[in-house]
Amino acid sequence: MAEEEPEQHRVLGRVKWFDPGKGFGFIVADDSGGDILLHANVLRNFGQGSVADGSRITVMVQNTARGAQATEVVAIEPPEGESLTPIEEFGDNDAATIAALPLEPARVKWFDKAKGFGFANVHGRPEDVFIHIEVLRRSGFADLAPGEAISLRVIDGKRGRMAAQVAAWEAAMREAR
Repeated sequence: MAEEEPEQHRVLGRVKWFDPGKGFGFIVADDSGGDILLHANVLRNFGQGSVADGSRITVMVQNTARGAQATEVVAIEPPEGESLTPIEEFGDNDAATIAALPLEPARVKWFDKAKGFGFANVHGRPEDVFIHIEVLRRSGFADLAPGEAISLRVIDGKRGRMAAQVAAWEAAMREAR
């Protein structure tokens, strides 16, 4: 007798917390307010190794004997509602200008959350791209790991090339199609 596939349903919520070191975190569902387990593997399948607390997230959820668990991440939107002061290094580049830039596939060289910055290498370019923690948080990420595949919208800042937005690797692949 074949086992019946557990029923899944789509849930919209907010990331309560996520700890890449522990490999999991929790989402609070908008409709029920209940906690949903978000495992690191599910997040990695979406193309991200971390997610910022407070991010809006859409997931497919399965109820198990251990509680509700996310089985697939459908979408992530960065945290909102905070006053977002302009980042000085962006110069005259506003949100629309940045959104019009191409997403470039890159790999994280290193990122130090405590220092608040790191660097990545865009494929096919020799120079490093600076990534500020505030750009990372506004993009919906909490941290980056060395070697992690990401996508960047890059501007020429006062001190060289810098990330204006960070996205999942798959975002650049979808945009290229």
